[in-house]
Amino acid sequence: MEKVSQNSTVTVNYTGKLEDGSIFDTSLVEGREPLKAKLGEGQLIPGFESGLVDMSIGESKTIEINPQDAYGEYDDTLVVEITKDKVPENVEVGTMLQTFGPMGPSIVKVLEIKDEVVVIDANHPLAGKKLTFELEVVGVE
Repeated sequence: MEKVSQNSTVTVNYTGKLEDGSIFDTSLVEGREPLKAKLGEGQLIPGFESGLVDMSIGESKTIEINPQDAYGEYDDTLVVEITKDKVPENVEVGTMLQTFGPMGPSIVKVLEIKDEVVVIDANHPLAGKKLTFELEVVGVE
């Protein structure tokens, strides 16, 4: 039986959970297809990718991924103040906004609205979090 290797294209069902057990993403909902990705091309977070290596079709396992192998540690320097004229007029705390910077588009979260400025967080929503994934390999090419 073919095993997943560093350069495989793998098709996998997955469920991602936070430390409290809450599900943040899954392929196991109606209308979703299993995830298909070629390993070694940076399409997946490092810990997810390395967790798939040596698995076989039909095999399932649960892996834990520390922040440094997922979306990185939370970076306080990515919490910044911007002037109110740079955000939509009716923006509220908790709103997710798309921005465009030197690295292309990114998503930021509005943390606080002050008199003249808005505090935004450019960290990935899962930065600093330990993640658990339940994996099931359904295809290997």
